[in-house]
Amino acid sequence: MRNALKFTSVLATAGIALSLAACGSSGSSGSSDPNAPLTVAASPTPHGQILKYVKDNLAEKAGLKLDIKEVTDYVTPNTAVQDGSADANYFQHVPYLEDFNKKHGTDIVSVAPVHLEPLGVYSKKVKSVTEIPDGATIGLPNDATNEGRALKLLADNNLITLKDGAGTAATPADITANPKNLKWKELEAAQLPRSVSDLDAAVVNGNYALDSGLKPATDAIVLEKAEGNPYANILAVKKGKENDPRVKKLAELLHSAEVKKYIDDTFQGSVIPAF
Repeated sequence: MRNALKFTSVLATAGIALSLAACGSSGSSGSSDPNAPLTVAASPTPHGQILKYVKDNLAEKAGLKLDIKEVTDYVTPNTAVQDGSADANYFQHVPYLEDFNKKHGTDIVSVAPVHLEPLGVYSKKVKSVTEIPDGATIGLPNDATNEGRALKLLADNNLITLKDGAGTAATPADITANPKNLKWKELEAAQLPRSVSDLDAAVVNGNYALDSGLKPATDAIVLEKAEGNPYANILAVKKGKENDPRVKKLAELLHSAEVKKYIDDTFQGSVIPAF
């Protein structure tokens, strides 16, 4: 079943990549023409929802045409921006972007922070982190920065201790104390919500929690704190496109009072404005 799910995910991602490439070949992407649509690759929830609000309520008045391409993985949005089949993306935080650039040789930069999706611990078996039993199996996102972020959340809640200086690149190898002898199941971030029932607990990214019907503000047994959090999700472009007038216009709209109110009203603490 896991192999079948992975294969389905690969096919879906390939289809999206082809769609983005076709869009690029038509000339709607990779252009700085202020009258051309701005193609933005985004995770469906909440990024796509926020962009759709902008498109339906703010963009026309601002003279901006938006073409939103929803993408369900964490690789395609960056490769699409790098190869020009998308003008911008909106799905990631800066630590992930920096790690991706380093590993893939891409040249993508942040334009503006937009929102924070608090990472949460979810469980169908316990109601608090103190109830997690000895020997429990905990699901972790397997991409470098989000795994480190997940481990930090567990460390902040006294389940483990991490080596000094482990930072955002922490892995289970950096754990120096594990009093409950917790075991780890490293999975693609998108698989974690549907794996919660099979595990004692799982650390799930906010967008995937929302996309699967979980409500971080009420369903998580523990949630990241917003204060001082470096993981705000950003609008990003290939270096050199920061001054594209369409990109600047979208950044302004994403930082508007209307978008702040929309985020607050729609997500009620599960997504938090970062501006």
